[in-house]
Formats: sequence, structure tokens, C-alpha cells
Amino acid sequence: MKRPLLSYSLVTLICGLGILAVLYLGRHTTGGKMGAAAVSAAGTQAAHMAVTGGNSALEAFQTNLTQSLSEPLGRLFLQLIVVIVATRLAGMLARKVGQPAVIGEMVAGILLGPSLFGWLAPDVFAFVFPASSLGVLRLLSQIGVCLFMFVVGMEVDWDQLRGRAQTAVAISHIGIIFPYLLGVLAAVLLFSHYGGAGTRFVPFALFMGIAMSITAFPVLARILIERGLEKTALGSMAITAAAIDDVSAWCILALVVTVARAGELAAVGINLVVVILFVALMVAVISRFTPRFIRPGTKGQGGNTGLAAALVFLLSASLITEVIGIHSLFGAFLSGVIMPRDKEWRHNLTVRIESFSSMCLLPLFFVFTGLRTQIGLVSGLNSWLVCLAIIGLATLGKLGGAMFTARFSGLSWPTSFALGALMNTRGLMELIALNIGYDLGIIGPEIFAIMVIMALVTTIMTGPLLSLSQRFERVSVSKSEPVSPVLRA
Repeated sequence: MKRPLLSYSLVTLICGLGILAVLYLGRHTTGGKMGAAAVSAAGTQAAHMAVTGGNSALEAFQTNLTQSLSEPLGRLFLQLIVVIVATRLAGMLARKVGQPAVIGEMVAGILLGPSLFGWLAPDVFAFVFPASSLGVLRLLSQIGVCLFMFVVGMEVDWDQLRGRAQTAVAISHIGIIFPYLLGVLAAVLLFSHYGGAGTRFVPFALFMGIAMSITAFPVLARILIERGLEKTALGSMAITAAAIDDVSAWCILALVVTVARAGELAAVGINLVVVILFVALMVAVISRFTPRFIRPGTKGQGGNTGLAAALVFLLSASLITEVIGIHSLFGAFLSGVIMPRDKEWRHNLTVRIESFSSMCLLPLFFVFTGLRTQIGLVSGLNSWLVCLAIIGLATLGKLGGAMFTARFSGLSWPTSFALGALMNTRGLMELIALNIGYDLGIIGPEIFAIMVIMALVTTIMTGPLLSLSQRFERVSVSKSEPVSPVLRA
């Protein structure tokens, strides 16, 4: 042990002395490119540093620090730190008050935007989130949303859908059609003031209809899990209806995007044919071959090979749907739907993708949405009345439509009310749809802010309304009424 230590020390000392000697001897050497002017400037700067002392050194350090943080990579790291810390803290606070964590994350995204952070500290806000950095944030957030939609597609349980198809389809589709009608009717009054610059009435009306009709399947599932209701008949029915709602709503939204992008009727028809052919090819043909190249049954299931194959498939489907005229999110969702049916492999893949996207990339989407949301645009009595009216119409259409359909199907009033409250959950899915409409220029910034408020309010309502339905059920039991078979399970 002594000989290696002695050799190490001796070699280190000799090399260190050699380096110092070279630096000392070459301290006055100047290169031809530097020139006398540069030497003079360097000498002047050194003299200035010597005279002014520590203050200039501190100022130089602060300048270097600011320049480093202004570089794209340094700025992105700063934004990631701020976003992840803020959304995680907000998610923890949301859980403590009985709300799902995603509500807190959505609120944090809005508070980090111009509505609060930019209002309280405009200079700091402009430094952390300058306009020049929004392009990078948008791309990263879109990747996060594509991964999220892929996971949502994988969570669709087709066996469960077939088992409860009749009642669930009725609850889901009437829960889409009725609010869709209310949204289209509202568009007649809103279009002249809130339509995007240059957009036409038809895309605006179609988009308002779908924005009123969306149910957040993932948020709904997490609410049921946190309340221990996911394995009850109520939970199964709600999850099934929400899954059907998601599939149907995203198909309709694909149609809206096609209409908005194509413009002319002939172009719309061609795009629709291409989209239908692509969906049919994915569902009828490609889905049969996915188990072969993703290999869920091999010994290395859930390993890097399967993960890489799934990601390549996801990105390819997203690229195709982006190219043919609908949003990349539809390709991500559809690729998740046709993943191999192996539940264990799906679960392993879901955990690996969701743990990264929900922790790092999705918070960027919440903040990017918050940067677009200017609550200050909703000012004056008329704007807030419109906001309240939209919240009321959205709740009436979704909660009311699902509730009365469930009651007509034979469920009790408390159970029907609980299903309606769950279907009224919009959450992240609504924000995704709103960003699509905003990107396409269908809606303007003011109605965008109003619809974000509506998404937050209707999602926050879900927990209290679900608790209220359970109180109704206890009252009915105390009056010796038969307990609903859905809640009894």
C-alpha cells in the first residue's frame, strides 16, 4: 500500500510543478491574434478590478451568473425546477383539502402564468419565462401530452366495455350529445365576440360543442381510487362510461380539427377519408401485428426493447396523424388503444412512461397553458356572467344528461346523481382540447381563459357532489328504500 501511495504522490507533485512552471514562464506571452489593443484592454480591466476591489468582482460574478441562466439550457433547467417544485407542492395541498393532485397542478400552472406570477413580479416572470423560451416549452409539453394520451389509450379496457356496453354507451353518448347541443347553441351568441381571428362559425360551433362534452377519464379514475370506489359497481360503470366518452369525444374532436384545418368542403371530405382509412388500418390490421414486434410475451417483457418498440410505434402514429391533418395526440391515443392486451405488460409499460411524463413533462403543459391563460381578460360584469353561464351550461349538459339517462336506465336517483357528477369531471382532457382549439385559432384568448376556468370549476365540483350523493343514499336507506344495486356492490 505504501509503494503505490508514494508513486501517486511523487507523480502528482512533479506534474503539478511542471504545470505551474509552464504557466509562470508563459505569463507574458501574447498570441498574434490577440494584438496590442486586446492586451491593453485586458490590462485596463485588470487595473480597474484592482482599484475597485470586491464590488467589481461581485458584479462580474452576477453578470456571469445572469448570462449563464439566460442561455437556453440554463433557462430550461431553471424553468423545470420552478415548475416541478410548484406543481408538486400544489398537488400535495390539493390532496390535503380532498381534491385530486392534478387539480393542484392545474392551478399551479395558471398561477405561474401572467394571471398571478406575471402580475406580482413582472420582471422576475419575464426573466424565468421569456417569450423566446415558449417554443421549447411548447414542444416538451406536447411530448408529455402525447405520452399521457398513449397511457390513456392503454387504460381503455375493452373487455369491461363489452360487459357493460348497453347502459354505459347510453350514459356516455347522451352525456356527449346533450352538452354538445348546448355548446353549439351557445356558439351562436358567443361567436361574434369570442371567435378566433379569421375563424369561421362552423369550426367554432363544433369546437364549443366538444369543449362542453369532454370527460376526463384519468382524473375520474383517480378520484374513484382515492375514495376506494374503483371496484364497486358505481366505479366500474363510471369508468366504463368515461372510457367510451373519451373514445367518442376524441373521434369527434378529430373531425373538428379536420374541418378547421381543411377549410373547403372537398378538402374536408378527402381528409376524412384518409383519417377513416388510417383508423381502420390501425384497428383491423396493425393491431394484429403489434404483439409480434413489441413482444409482450417474451422473457424481457417491460424491458428496454419493449419500451423502445412501443415508443417508436407511438411516435410513428403521432407523426402520421399530424401529417394527414389531425393532431398528433390522436395518433398517440390510438396507438395506446391498440397495444397488446397483456395486462401485466401494459401495467409495466404504463408505470414506466407515466412516472416520467407526469413528474416532468406534464407539469410543463400545465404551465404552458397557464402562460396562455390571462384571467385578467375576464373583466367586467358581462364577461363574468358569460363565464358563469358557460359553467352552468357545461354542468347542466354533462351532469344532467348523464344523470337522467342513468335514472331512465333503472338506477336510483343518488346513484344517477353520482354518475352525473363523475361524468362532469373535465380536468386535463379539457385543457388539452382547449390548447388544440387555441393553436388552430378557433377560439380567442378571452374565451380560452373562460373555458379554463370552467374546466377547473367543474373538476373541483366532482368531489363535493360525490359526497353529496352518498348523503342522499344514506337518507334513502334510513327511509327504508331499497339500496341501489350499483352502490350495494
